[in-house]
Amino acid sequence: MKYFFDFRQDSLTKEWVIVAPRRATRPELSPEKKEICPFCPGNESRGFKELFRIGDKAKYGWEVRVIPNKFPFAPKHEIVIHSPLHSESFFTFSKTQITKIFKVYRERFKLHEKEGQVFIFHNCGRKAGESIPHSHTQIAVLPKNLTLEIPATPQVENIFRESKHFQFFCPCDSRWPGEVWVAPKTSGRNFAEVTNDEFEDLAKHFPIVLKKLKKVFGKEFAFNFYIYPLFGWYLRIIPREKTLGGFEVGTNIFINTVDSAAFAKKLA
Repeated sequence: MKYFFDFRQDSLTKEWVIVAPRRATRPELSPEKKEICPFCPGNESRGFKELFRIGDKAKYGWEVRVIPNKFPFAPKHEIVIHSPLHSESFFTFSKTQITKIFKVYRERFKLHEKEGQVFIFHNCGRKAGESIPHSHTQIAVLPKNLTLEIPATPQVENIFRESKHFQFFCPCDSRWPGEVWVAPKTSGRNFAEVTNDEFEDLAKHFPIVLKKLKKVFGKEFAFNFYIYPLFGWYLRIIPREKTLGGFEVGTNIFINTVDSAAFAKKLA
C-alpha cells in the first residue's frame, strides 16, 4: 500500500514529526455556506468505504458511521461520523446518541489496540482544527515504535462535578486555560474495559460540562478532546481560545493565565 505521509525523527531532540502534504488538500467547509458535506446522508457513495455502523443496514439508515480518512497521516486513520444530522453536536446530542458514539470508540479501539498505538481525538471549531463542520471524531493507529508523549492522569484536584462513575476536575498544572479532565472512579483499566453503564453515565454529564465551558468562553467556543485509551485511561477537554506564543513554541513550556482552582468554581 502506498502511503501519502512519512514519519521522521529529529536526530538531536528525538522528537517525531509526521510529514503529510496530501492533508493540505483536504476540504475546508464553511459553517456559514451551503456546501456539499461528504458526511451527510446521500453522500455515502462519494469515495468513502464504510468500515462500521450503528443503525439500520439500509443505505441511509445509519446512526453512527465509521469510514477511512481520505487524507490520512497514519497507516490506519478512521473517521467516526457522530450522526446523520449535519447541525447536531455534543452540545445537542441526546444521551442515547452520545452513548452510541462512545461505544463505537470502544469497539474501534478493541479492533486496533494490538496493531499499534490508538489515538482518539475530536476537533470542534476552526480554532481547534475542524475542517468539516459535521460532528466527527478521528481515530489514528500509529506505529508502535513512535513515541507518544501523552501525559499521565494528573492528581485529581479541583473537582467541580462528580457522577456515579466519573470525576470532572481542573488540574493545577493545566497547560491550557480552562482545560477539564474526566477520570473514571474505577482506576487501573484501559478503554476496552469501560462498561455500557459507564458510557451512559458519561453521556449524561459530558454535554452539561461542555455547555458550562461554552457559557464561560462564549458562542464560538472551540475545543479539542482526546481519549488516552491505555492503562489508566482518561478523557481530556482542551479549550482552544489561547494562541501559543514564541516562548511556548520554542521551549514547550506553557503559560497558563487562568487559575485552575478558581476556574473549577465557575464550572460547579
